[in-house]
Amino acid sequence: MTSQAGPPRKRVVITGQGAVTPIGLNVDDFWESLTQGRSGVDRITQFDAGDLPVQIAGEVRGFDPSDYMPRTVSRRIDRFAQFAVAAALQAVENSKLVLHSSDNPRVGVLVGSGYGPTNLIQNCALQFREKGIRGIAPWVSAASAIDSAAGEVALRLRATGPSGAVSTACASGTTAIGQAMRMIQQGQVDVFVAGGSDDSVTPVDVASGASTRALSRRNDDPQRASRPFDRARDGFVMAGGAGIVVLESLDHAVARGAQILAEVAGYGETSDAHHPTAPHPEGLGAQRAMRMALQDAGVAPHEIDYINAHGTSTQLNDRTESAAIRQVFGEQALRIPISSTKSMTGHMIGAAGSVELIATVKAIHQGLVPPTINCEDPEDAELNYVPNAAQQHQVSIAMSNSFGFAGHNAVLVVRAF
Repeated sequence: MTSQAGPPRKRVVITGQGAVTPIGLNVDDFWESLTQGRSGVDRITQFDAGDLPVQIAGEVRGFDPSDYMPRTVSRRIDRFAQFAVAAALQAVENSKLVLHSSDNPRVGVLVGSGYGPTNLIQNCALQFREKGIRGIAPWVSAASAIDSAAGEVALRLRATGPSGAVSTACASGTTAIGQAMRMIQQGQVDVFVAGGSDDSVTPVDVASGASTRALSRRNDDPQRASRPFDRARDGFVMAGGAGIVVLESLDHAVARGAQILAEVAGYGETSDAHHPTAPHPEGLGAQRAMRMALQDAGVAPHEIDYINAHGTSTQLNDRTESAAIRQVFGEQALRIPISSTKSMTGHMIGAAGSVELIATVKAIHQGLVPPTINCEDPEDAELNYVPNAAQQHQVSIAMSNSFGFAGHNAVLVVRAF
């Protein structure tokens, strides 16, 4: 991607961020919870999980869609799309991007999601079983699609550039941002509103995760359930949320006098082609994605100051990711802070990577890296997983990793601007 003939690539910067998470309904509250090591994992309240072996999750609590959209909109779309609209509006406001009321042909929207509107689909199936076709509203055909979140965001912003959905499992949010970056680099658009959203705390999603034994069963100790890189980990914690960023070409951002939060310098994307759920045992795809992102950014491994790890709290992911980081960074891996914010948010599936990129950008600005809570007996005793308390650390260039089911690997490198 870096050696193709043609005009020079445009530089891409982040000018706005928005987040809806289990530990904060906006970026500032999310960041404060991260740095304080607060967990958003608790007993499930969105439905009765009493008959399930897993009864804990990272729910988004206190979210009111009326803060961002009229009731006529919120009632016809799934909660994952509501989260995406909210985070997108936050990001646009944060960027101080003024969009014309008519249309914006140089503005695109790309929203990744692993599961999409599963709550709506599950409820529709129950309604159809009970009432037949009378139980299915006419707007269901649009709202039940995985691109419904992107469609709603584009509609609200009047963004008439490219729009759509990306689904690469747990890497979806990162993939959306990486692919949006490419389109800006190539000059197709000036601005992209991109990220990920999911609300997978539903009966079927939790039950399916439990049946694969991928989820933690620490029902009696929920806030200690998500424990990435800790030897006592027993699975990840399902969660919901959204993370959206405003990406712009550098010349567009400078021309309008935008505040630039960070530069998206590199992106790498690979596939393991190994197993439906398990990562490659040597992490070859993850290694290749990290190396691709570094090369794309023109950054040497020793220049990375922080890694926001995928860090799911599963036995296979954490072991494989630690080994892959050692392979890519060598002895330098021992000096780099590596933390998993999923220890506090749980796993937001399609939203995970984009929310974690936001945390990475905040780390650059604050000179503070968030902790991996519940990491008491580390998988690799020589690596700095930032156990249990945030650490002061100057961060100029950082990496954010996302690795999903089906072997999807996506990695972003961002730098201070």
